[in-house]
Amino acid sequence: MFTIRTLTDQDIDAIAKLEQQLFGMEAWSKAAIEQEIHAPARYYLVATRQEELVGYAGFWYDGDDAQLMTIGVSQSVQGQQVGSTLLQQLVDYARQLGAYRMLLEVRVDNEPALGLYRKFGFTTMGIRKRYYQPEGIDAYTMSVQLNTRRVGFQVE
Repeated sequence: MFTIRTLTDQDIDAIAKLEQQLFGMEAWSKAAIEQEIHAPARYYLVATRQEELVGYAGFWYDGDDAQLMTIGVSQSVQGQQVGSTLLQQLVDYARQLGAYRMLLEVRVDNEPALGLYRKFGFTTMGIRKRYYQPEGIDAYTMSVQLNTRRVGFQVE
């Protein structure tokens, strides 16, 4: 069993540690995490199990789209719906804010993440060559529509 709550400054060290375990050379530094979570229009959640941080995720809302910035789940709880629960809560909140769609980038070789995103209705928009550095791994850009967008008198 795990609990989802809003991220606090007290979570930064645990996120930095988990980030390193999950993403290696591509991991965000502690300073990058601090900068990201304190940037304007960010919304971040963490998942905990018995006081241990086992997942985190967040997005940036620009007033039109919600950009999924990161999602990470400890290997010890992968496959136990932590990622799905985090993503569902982010999608629900982005809808409440009025976001038209949610966007993301994901490594082309990250099959577990691709499966999760496809389960939520995300479709591939394109590819960003050598997006993930320093390894030079390509990324898919993906999106899912959350709300209708009004343009003048028309609805898209």
